Amino acid sequence: MKGYLQVYTGTGKGKTTAALGLALRASGAGLRTYIGQFIKKGDYSEIRALKKLAGAVTVRQYGRGCFVRGKPSLMDIEAAQRGMAELRRAMLGGDYDLVIADELNPAVRCGLVDVDDLLRLADDKPENVELVVTGRDAHPRLRRRADLVTDMRCVKHYYSGGVRARKGMEC
Repeated sequence: MKGYLQVYTGTGKGKTTAALGLALRASGAGLRTYIGQFIKKGDYSEIRALKKLAGAVTVRQYGRGCFVRGKPSLMDIEAAQRGMAELRRAMLGGDYDLVIADELNPAVRCGLVDVDDLLRLADDKPENVELVVTGRDAHPRLRRRADLVTDMRCVKHYYSGGVRARKGMEC
């Protein structure tokens, strides 16, 4: 099977959810998935669910559990760099059919990862591996390089009416 480079970006809800749906589908087809979550750290509902797919899906988190605003700290940058190295090893190691780099787009935007490192990752992708990159603000160079770009936009959201994140739906 030929693997492609997919990008899920935009301001709308559902970028990570779409990538996780792809992981679920791949798992049902007997494919193995590696998910590297940039910036994020925590026991989110999706992490608990993915543990039930152990053996088919591997999840690693490369964040420190805090939102990165402004200039990132050296610790944040080092965590993201370790994540990129681990994600690269997983992609090149031959053990995974689908590799998801969750929230890598905002990691590039805020300076945790250089866009050239992301593009090298895409260029080095083995022919048979599907690589998915998620998160807002996908770099224009990544958009041009990708085989598929989905730009999710918010048309209407109950957050604007004061509804907070709900367990199982948003967190």
